[in-house]
Amino acid sequence: MQRTYLKIISLLLIISAATSCTKWVDYDPKDDFRVTDLDYLRSETDYRTMAISTYTPLQWLNQAVPISDIASDNAVAGGENSSDVLPLQQIDDMTHTPVNDQLLEIWRACYEGINRVNYLHQFKAANPAGVEVAFAGKDALYGEIYFLRAYYYFTLVKFFGDVPFFIDRRLGFTDSRTLGRTAKADIYKQIEIDLNTAIGVLPPTQAQKGRITKPAAQAMLGKVLVYEGKFDAAVPVLESVITSNQFSLVQDFASIFLASGENGPESVFEIQYSNTSPYYNWGGVTRGQGNLNVQQSGVRGLNGSAAMPYAAGWSTDLPTQNLASAYEAGDQRKAVTVLDIEAYKNANPSFGITYQVAPYKNTGLYNQKYLPRKGETSGQIELNYLNNFRTLRYAEVLLLAAEANNRATAPNDAKARTYLNLVRQRAFGNTSHDITSSGSVLLQSIWDERRLELGMEGDRFFDLVRTGKAAAKITGFVAGKHELFPIPQEEVTISGLPQNPGY
Repeated sequence: MQRTYLKIISLLLIISAATSCTKWVDYDPKDDFRVTDLDYLRSETDYRTMAISTYTPLQWLNQAVPISDIASDNAVAGGENSSDVLPLQQIDDMTHTPVNDQLLEIWRACYEGINRVNYLHQFKAANPAGVEVAFAGKDALYGEIYFLRAYYYFTLVKFFGDVPFFIDRRLGFTDSRTLGRTAKADIYKQIEIDLNTAIGVLPPTQAQKGRITKPAAQAMLGKVLVYEGKFDAAVPVLESVITSNQFSLVQDFASIFLASGENGPESVFEIQYSNTSPYYNWGGVTRGQGNLNVQQSGVRGLNGSAAMPYAAGWSTDLPTQNLASAYEAGDQRKAVTVLDIEAYKNANPSFGITYQVAPYKNTGLYNQKYLPRKGETSGQIELNYLNNFRTLRYAEVLLLAAEANNRATAPNDAKARTYLNLVRQRAFGNTSHDITSSGSVLLQSIWDERRLELGMEGDRFFDLVRTGKAAAKITGFVAGKHELFPIPQEEVTISGLPQNPGY
């Protein structure tokens, strides 16, 4: 009995001692091998490394480019059959619904990018431990970060219109259902603020290719202002890029889309892809380093001699005959934008080309700008093509400046024609195709030129929507509905967001 009491008393003393210790010994999460916010952003290297992570979701937006052309009159989904990549088939047919994996991935990628940016924004003045980490170039680094937040939000409002909006911090699981949809006009205000902030601190050039520069932020702001219809404000912003003399039109249009042409003299902003870390995850086909759209664009079952430069693909995102017919004779951009595989085979008999005709929605044409080429992938070959997306080229800056000058309160059609004709002179190699019109006729020529210059680069659908031409050009398009894509159903269900009209 006595022994039992002693045991109980000893146990109580141990518990008491342990309890009293917690009053004066601070708990350190590292004792349990836990990493917390306090371990982050302690040095310049930490900030710069985390800033790189804000670029990563750009690659995940991979399908935003083919969707814009497939949803328009530029391309069809193609593929093996009517259910091959069903989300793209539905977008092609204008039968898409809120249950669409491709649209959900765009939503997720944008908000992941925004969350990463907001985390860095939250701790710009002081890190999570409350300590300021000052270093040379910190403001410029944040210029890159704010550009990216603007880009992610711009993508969201183009696709979905009014969307949840937050800028002060990253959101967690406990924030679910706390945000509604913010009017896109208010989001555009923040996009402008972020881009103007970036313009004020970014350098004109970067040592590392692909990093955001001041001209990239100016060009993106100019594009945003054109989308908003703020043409007077867009003119000086876009012309500041032109007068910087930092960019030029590459005379050989085809060279822009070769590996050797990446980040060249016409490149204002490119989304970077690589194959330096081979990727093998079929469960996350857009989440590696490679550009999946290249594999999608290839000719199905293509074979030929070693001298043939192209590799096989999936016959997805096929240019339409309508797009091919829009090019005038002598326009070098046609052969660079659309590949007629049968004509190419007949013109190169020594290659011994064989291929499988695209089984579904065959047009006989392929996306030449992003056609897969031998030697430009590694690892799981379909997932690791290194081709950058040429997201914002100098040619587009000229066309945006042409449109802004034409649509300004006090139009300057002389400037508009000058910028437009610079693009056309490169396309034809002479001045005999220069545009001489003014007013609304000139404006239509500028819009037509955007289609020819930027075909298969991911702008066509949004151009048709913002210019009010979509219903007349896109089969199955329902006015008042299809100007926007549906909010992903899981966001409606989980977050309680109201759906876009018609869905």
